[in-house]
Amino acid sequence: MGAKRKDYISWDEYFMGVAMLSARRSKDPGTQVGACIVSPTNKIVSVGYNGFPTGCSDDVFPWEREAKDPLDTKYTYVTHAEMNAILNNRSGSLEGCRIYVTLFPCNECAKAVIQSGIKEVIFASDKYAQTSGVKASKRMLDAAGVKYTQYNGTEREVLLVL
Repeated sequence: MGAKRKDYISWDEYFMGVAMLSARRSKDPGTQVGACIVSPTNKIVSVGYNGFPTGCSDDVFPWEREAKDPLDTKYTYVTHAEMNAILNNRSGSLEGCRIYVTLFPCNECAKAVIQSGIKEVIFASDKYAQTSGVKASKRMLDAAGVKYTQYNGTEREVLLVL
């Protein structure tokens, strides 16, 4: 009988890999974001990606980033990955869970993370760190005692697994 494999992936690599794979479901031509919510016992309880709400056709609603009328941009309609993952949950309480996200949560998603009982955010990218939305998000997460840490692996390492 041989010894077990030593080159298996870590929990963080696994769950961030699921978040990155989920992001690939997004039809957004500009930004694809994925999220994976995990229980304290390392069970996946929900996943999500950014897209339009159920019943709102991604062939009809706009994907534009800029327009004279905000109703002609995606921002008025898109549900973020974190919100989708929280709303897609069918396993009960998210109290004490972790959420793996490919992009740091905006202030609206941070509110949902806090209110749902999620206690940790593991994120891949923080490219909007200087925006007021992300600054507000961090302020709220800090006040609520929600830990957030940047994923220390690389997308390349995770995608090699995919």
